[in-house]
Amino acid sequence: MPRDAIEDAAGALAERFRQVRARTLALTAPLSEADMTVQTMDDVSPTKWHMAHTTWFWETFLLAPRVKGYRPFDERFGFLFNSYYEQVGARHARPHRGELTRPDAETIRRYRAHVDAAASDWLEYASEGELAEAAAILLTGIAHEEQHQELLLTDIKHVLSRNPFDEAAFPGAVARSGRAAPLDWTEHAGGLHEFGHEGEGMAFDNESPRHKAWLEPFALASRPVTNAEYRAFIEDGGYRTAALWLSDGWTLISEQGRRAPFYWRERDGAWREYTLHGERDLDPNAPVSHVDYFEASAYAAWAGARLPDEREWELAAGAADPAQGRWADPEGWLHPCAADAGLYGGVWEWTRSAYLAYPGYAPPKGAIGEYNGKFMCGQFVLRGGSCLTMPGHVRRTYRNFFPPAAQWQMTGLRLARDI
Repeated sequence: MPRDAIEDAAGALAERFRQVRARTLALTAPLSEADMTVQTMDDVSPTKWHMAHTTWFWETFLLAPRVKGYRPFDERFGFLFNSYYEQVGARHARPHRGELTRPDAETIRRYRAHVDAAASDWLEYASEGELAEAAAILLTGIAHEEQHQELLLTDIKHVLSRNPFDEAAFPGAVARSGRAAPLDWTEHAGGLHEFGHEGEGMAFDNESPRHKAWLEPFALASRPVTNAEYRAFIEDGGYRTAALWLSDGWTLISEQGRRAPFYWRERDGAWREYTLHGERDLDPNAPVSHVDYFEASAYAAWAGARLPDEREWELAAGAADPAQGRWADPEGWLHPCAADAGLYGGVWEWTRSAYLAYPGYAPPKGAIGEYNGKFMCGQFVLRGGSCLTMPGHVRRTYRNFFPPAAQWQMTGLRLARDI
């Protein structure tokens, strides 16, 4: 490869690295030190932990193996900010991350600056061979930080929602509104098709290998289910009708006394919803959000439909352009709206597919192989991205996954049916 091409590739990677690192800081700018320290449940991580963990990732997987004589910012941080990498070493227990009052946010910002400077230097002077060898880690690290940016938003939403006051993480954004398009159905003939990543560009290991699968004819709804449609399910006794629910879901909602999506609040006979912009009147035309797999499945049964198989969703996506979705903007509207009717953006869409390995899958060697493969048990696949997903992050083959009882993510549903 000519030297100018090498420099162009390194420059593009360096710019993407700077952009993703700056976006994390932009997302945290409105938050106080106290906001960034709190952990309100085991699944939620404090904001400053996200800031530090994404930095630890770069230090551990890029700098430490490649920069001769590299000195970590603080040797103790490896224990504090490792998430789940058994091969890297011991770590602070996840449910106790909110107990870490130290290091404070300012120290973590200095940690980020230390690692950013070292990574930028390495990118500037790396050889062609070094860049080629590290390309997968560089692209994974950028995508990893984008994932944590979305988690940062959903986690701080949960934290602030626990306050007795109408606290907003991003109070200044202007609400987006409009009318939902009429629900329509797009039919697909099914047949034998190929699925999974085709090998060009960035993809996680769980999107491969490319493989064939047979689909029966099906139809997919033209848009996600709206708040108004979900409210009709509630008013028709959806949360009181055991026959609609999977057994584990019925047990769960019965024990919790659940009767609405996670952030819905009934005030004086009217529904309101907590958002990253504070509590607001429920928008009937927006896609319903923060429903778990059990709720999505029960609604689909009530509607005389079902959830799509993940491969049905992928086939239906066809040539749809992810760039046409509405993606997270720190200064924009960080909540679903009526315009979010395409297959990308809006809400993550539950599928009925268990999160399992594709035929022929093998995790990468080393600690980075723990990124996806070891979670292929007890979870379901979601597709499409949400209004809290970072621009450029998802693609047609992207597989998100969460346990069926997860509500705190920006999750909704789109109906499918057999034809």
